[in-house]
Amino acid sequence: MPDESEPHFFDPRQRATIAAAMARIIPTDDRPGATEAGCVDFLDLYLSGIDHIYAKPDGSGFESLTGPRARAWTQRIEILRRKYVEGIEALERAAQSRLKAGFAELEAVRQDEILKAIESPGAQQASAGGSPGEGPALQQTSTETELEFLPLLVMHTRQGFYCDPIYGGNKGRVGWDFIGFPGPKSLMEVHTGRFSALPWFAEGEAEKYSEANRDA
Repeated sequence: MPDESEPHFFDPRQRATIAAAMARIIPTDDRPGATEAGCVDFLDLYLSGIDHIYAKPDGSGFESLTGPRARAWTQRIEILRRKYVEGIEALERAAQSRLKAGFAELEAVRQDEILKAIESPGAQQASAGGSPGEGPALQQTSTETELEFLPLLVMHTRQGFYCDPIYGGNKGRVGWDFIGFPGPKSLMEVHTGRFSALPWFAEGEAEKYSEANRDA
């Protein structure tokens, strides 16, 4: 159950369904998966409204969106909410129709069957059970509103796994540990220059980043 002191969007049934699906996208084996990382908490917070979109650079909280930005993000969140409500219902219908049970109640192998059954032909790289490094990009982009339910869920699961913990996921920094990234203790370390992610950029990317910032 979510912390009732924190904003959330899903009702208990929806949350259980999404948590179960996320647990098949990044399963728990000999290492933590989506469940331990709290990926459902990340998504629940994200869909709760527009108060947790951009963390302040100094780690003191979140920016307050106003005006056109607030209206644009409100519209975007509403689109995502509809996609999730409809996607959850599709999962539940498929589970009840095929196996006479709720999705979250099924064994993992049966959940995989249901996820594959609702997978769209154009979402092959977003198949459930894929490794955390495959599939849709991790970054938040406007294209998320154009994704179908399953690719959207895969993308948000990975975001919740690797995000800064201030966004509700990556609990205990398990996602960063998974890829050997130490990460900052807080965004304040990044804001003040005490931590830089440049050493962990792909080969050659750090130099490109530095060069672009020198010219800026």
